[in-house]
Amino acid sequence: MPDDRRARQRTGAGVGLLLTLALAAVLLTALPRDHHGEGGGTCTARTVREWSPDAKLTDSFAAYGDDETRTDDWTGGDGTHSVRLPDGRVLWLFSDTYLGRVYAPPNPVGESYAWRDTAAPLVRNSAVVMRDGHPRLTLPAPLFPDPGPNAWRWPVAARVEPRSPGSAESVVRVLLWTRTAGPYPWIYGVPAATEVATLSLPDLRVESIVKVFGQELVQDPSQRVQFGTTSVVVGDWTYVFGGNDAQAAARPTSSAYVARVRVGLLGEPDAWEFWDGSAWTARAGPRPVLGDGQHTGVGSAFSVVRDGGTYVLFTMAAGSRGLTTVTSYWACSPVGPWHGPTRSFGPPLPPGQVAAYNPQAHPELGGDRLVLSYDVNWLDATATSAALNLSRNVSLYRPRFVTLRLGPPPR
Repeated sequence: MPDDRRARQRTGAGVGLLLTLALAAVLLTALPRDHHGEGGGTCTARTVREWSPDAKLTDSFAAYGDDETRTDDWTGGDGTHSVRLPDGRVLWLFSDTYLGRVYAPPNPVGESYAWRDTAAPLVRNSAVVMRDGHPRLTLPAPLFPDPGPNAWRWPVAARVEPRSPGSAESVVRVLLWTRTAGPYPWIYGVPAATEVATLSLPDLRVESIVKVFGQELVQDPSQRVQFGTTSVVVGDWTYVFGGNDAQAAARPTSSAYVARVRVGLLGEPDAWEFWDGSAWTARAGPRPVLGDGQHTGVGSAFSVVRDGGTYVLFTMAAGSRGLTTVTSYWACSPVGPWHGPTRSFGPPLPPGQVAAYNPQAHPELGGDRLVLSYDVNWLDATATSAALNLSRNVSLYRPRFVTLRLGPPPR
């Protein structure tokens, strides 16, 4: 065979091999993202297969709130985020919090509820330290001072991370929502910005507070996004989820957004990247990853965990069930596509005109089941009615807990 013919055959075989490899790459990249989760692991459909009330954990916070050993500590609050510290303690973070004293029943109108005086101190945030499964100590409250007149800070997700990438020293980073007083219907305040506080370890002293995402220049408050309702660490990245208040009354028809930050850099504004619908970008122009405004969406506070290679999101259900029912979505990537809603369930609620909200997962509590908290409030959110009813029955404004088992949807 002439040399030039053999050369042409070798060239043809090389081109064929390259085309085969290229075609395989195209086929692999064309596979749906639902085959493998971002960060590794097999991604499969997930839903709530079983759930049950966690009376032990619910009762532990009730007992702590009723304890009269101190009169400057926590007696009730909402928000209910947690983070496990390196020494085994669990730090619980709450938004609006009642301090003061709790009185044994009957209350002033003869009902069999423990109660507090309507003049009980109310602070915008608090932190409770848990040891050995029981709340033990309320840090001086508020832990995070108000940023100005008619403005306040609500703590949301928290993470223990290196002080800087690669550092041997750890700190606690707490995401904060700053909000300002506004006219009706903004009864929960107008979103203003997302901040990050750094707490030293082990003494939990606030070292600094840095604004990482300002929204004051967005004219329509319903389009302002606040990050930190939940976070998930995968590899070198912390994925931080957030939402808007598409309806001021916080019904679950808001949209979910996601940002990411290198581990160790949560408190560095320039390190944040936002999902813009097609790519991660340092420009502050995030686009929703979940929510059509009607049938799918989230409350302004929701939670995300990672189960194997699958991301699972918990929120109150859309529509009229959003006051009583928790539902979930799943995805193989923090940016979606998100599937669902899947199976829903109605956690126990006390009698009266009450609503459940803010389902938050607490994977750091361990075990083979996932702990999920939810908050309960009086349905009429006008200031006078809420204060009166939350005072005459202190159990309305304390976290309640359920445990879940996740699995594939039933066939």
